[in-house]
Formats: sequence, structure tokens, C-alpha cells
Amino acid sequence: MKKVYLSLLCFFGLVAFGFTQQKSIAKAVIKTPTVQCEACRDRIERQLFKEDGMATVKADYRRHTVTVTYYKDRTNIENIKTSLANLGYDADDVTADEEAYKKLPKTCQHIAGQKVAPLAN
Repeated sequence: MKKVYLSLLCFFGLVAFGFTQQKSIAKAVIKTPTVQCEACRDRIERQLFKEDGMATVKADYRRHTVTVTYYKDRTNIENIKTSLANLGYDADDVTADEEAYKKLPKTCQHIAGQKVAPLAN
């Protein structure tokens, strides 16, 4: 009987220890009004996922949002918004970096609230 109690105590101790070791994950939806097309979506998902602390990245160019889940002990929402701005896209209250914006393909650039017309062949 003593072995059963000791086994149960060890089991519950290990379970409690496992729960305390879980990483805290946060989810955020960032408004990105300058995201225009699938190329923008692919660029954002590929580059943001390389950032430290990112768990998932989902860009939606139709809704102009980027949904991210990230580890709170490795990064924060302001770092993620800054990364988006460094890619050339507005992110909530953070304005896109002008130099990075100029490096975007012409079809991905956003002028006065309107998408730039595709280049003619």
C-alpha cells in the first residue's frame, strides 16, 4: 500500500511539474492595410516565421490582417509589428519603413489607398 501512495505522489508531482513547464503563448491580430496580394502574403508568412519566438503566422490579404501566435518569453507584439514595418508593410500603428517599401515589387506597393496597376508587357 505504501508503494501505491508513493507511486501516486510521484505521478502527480511529475504532472504538476509538466504543467508549470508549458510556455506561455499569445495570439494577436494585426491590421495590415497595405497587404495587397498573394505575393505579399507569402513574403510576410515566410519572413515573419523566421523571427525568434514565432509559433504560427497567417496573413490574409483579403481582410488585410496578419494573425500571429508567439511565445511571450521570446518576443512581443511590438517586435512583430516592427518586423512587419521593416518588410515594407504598415502594421496597426507602426508605419512601414520607407526604404523597405521601395524594395517591394511595384504590384505590391500601395499608393494613396489604391493598388498600383500591374505592369504591362
